Amino acid sequence: MTELNARRIAATILDGFNRHYRIFLDITAAARKRFATCDWPAQRQAASDRINLYTQRVTEATARLQAEFDLAGEADEELWREVKLRYIGLLYEHKQPELAETFYNSVFTWLFHRRYYNNDNIFVRPGLSTEYLDDNDPVYDSYYPMHHGLTRSVRAVLQAFPCDLPYEDLNRDVHRLVRHVKDTHLPDLELRRHFQLQVLRAPFYRNKAAYIVGRAINGADIIPFVIPILNNERGGVYVDTLLMEGDDIANLFSFARAYFMVETHTPAAVVHFLNRMLPTKTKADLYTAIGLQKQGKSEFYRGFLHHLSHSTDQLEIAPGVKGMVMTVFTMPSYPYVFKVINDYFRPPKEVDRKTVKRKYQIVKMHDRVGRMADTLEYSYAAFPIDRINDELLEELKSKCGKSLEFEADKVIVRHVYIERRLDPLNLYFQHATYEQKENAVIGFGNALKEMAAANIFAGDLLFKNFGVTRHGRVIFYDYDEIEFMTAINFRRIPPPRTPEDEMAAEPWYSVAPNDVFPEEFASFLLVDPDIRKAFMKHHRDLLDAAFWKGIQADIEQGVQRDVFPYSASKRFCNIYAQE
Repeated sequence: MTELNARRIAATILDGFNRHYRIFLDITAAARKRFATCDWPAQRQAASDRINLYTQRVTEATARLQAEFDLAGEADEELWREVKLRYIGLLYEHKQPELAETFYNSVFTWLFHRRYYNNDNIFVRPGLSTEYLDDNDPVYDSYYPMHHGLTRSVRAVLQAFPCDLPYEDLNRDVHRLVRHVKDTHLPDLELRRHFQLQVLRAPFYRNKAAYIVGRAINGADIIPFVIPILNNERGGVYVDTLLMEGDDIANLFSFARAYFMVETHTPAAVVHFLNRMLPTKTKADLYTAIGLQKQGKSEFYRGFLHHLSHSTDQLEIAPGVKGMVMTVFTMPSYPYVFKVINDYFRPPKEVDRKTVKRKYQIVKMHDRVGRMADTLEYSYAAFPIDRINDELLEELKSKCGKSLEFEADKVIVRHVYIERRLDPLNLYFQHATYEQKENAVIGFGNALKEMAAANIFAGDLLFKNFGVTRHGRVIFYDYDEIEFMTAINFRRIPPPRTPEDEMAAEPWYSVAPNDVFPEEFASFLLVDPDIRKAFMKHHRDLLDAAFWKGIQADIEQGVQRDVFPYSASKRFCNIYAQE
């Protein structure tokens, strides 16, 4: 009977996963049509809908198991060891075994207490290899410029792009790509006999763009490249630029951007391809980037366990100004921070735990336009107590005691957010040169503008809520006060009625809860003369309520502003403007 139930339970879980991935692929595949028809609102909605799919399918599978097999309370470990073995057998020849294992873990952990979470019952370690899954249906094609010529090879790459629209001017785009490669990259590159271009068959769709993703193989060298394709909204498409610099491509795949839509039946093969292109990105980063954020969480957790086993430093309070809403900690050898919601928020904070979680979820579901850090959200995360230093442990007990459980040699945190560790902007300014300050101020202002264009107002604009990446990009990461732009009333401060008004401690004008006076930003942001000088040079418009109202008007009229994940100076329309 145990064997029969195990077989049926395993089949039921896999059926739930297969249903999930079919729906996931249906939404993803439709990105091609949405791109061709310029249906940008539907593209944004689909990106949001796809994030919710996983939880919906796990809920369905869990309910079905409970109804059909009366699974509740204590886990029968003998049964579940058999279920796991049967499940592994069902994954033979499956194209998404790693995703199916993660789905299995999700179902099990929804059903039973965490004391059962070990590799006997769930896939703490992967059960199956994902190497060479695409041998019968390769995820990429190869082109050979040394045999067929660079121009013909580039033309073939563009013509292989699956699109329902013609190129605006294919000859022009081929000429620009070939010229750009020869002018900027080939002069310093000694081509080997077997030089080839390897290009993923599935385009990467996000927002208003499609991307052809590939790598050039030149002997032992691997040179990544990405070709952004845009819709001219007049019935044609065109090549916008060629990205070959490491920083540009890393920024395209940044943790601060929305997830790509990539139609693939073998995601492990796509991730393996990308990993060779982007060796600084982890498997967790890359699964997340292509919209498989639950698999990204699994890979991240395995990586964290590995890091704990191969390090000795302790978790400690993160550097920077302590927030009133979150307790933030990190490990010096680990490039992430852990954020736990405090039990109590001191005035003037007026939000509660539910509001904080809702606002972090807004960011998860929203287009982050390269300016808002993605978060990994975990429940009942276990940390070895001997890896937590005394100062942090006391801080957690005093500020987050309601979120903690103590279990033998572990501290269990009931709810935690994990983000990439950045250099807080306020600390960055303390050791920056004037040039670095100016670049960071430009980035800070651009972050506010790009977020606003995506209908997000940061709320708390203090520099401590922004960070600087290793590439020098300014990212926002503290979300408890964000609001939709359309909910804000941007106002100018009315002139004082009398001299007494101007000298009064309290404002002489009424202030509603969502009123914002942009001219006040200068009083708390521009104290440092260098920062003021750079800000007034590049972003004076941010102090004018009319600027913000203009963005609001665009949002209300359904205008989606272009926010390119690369510099405007890289665009072919600017490089070849005279042609």
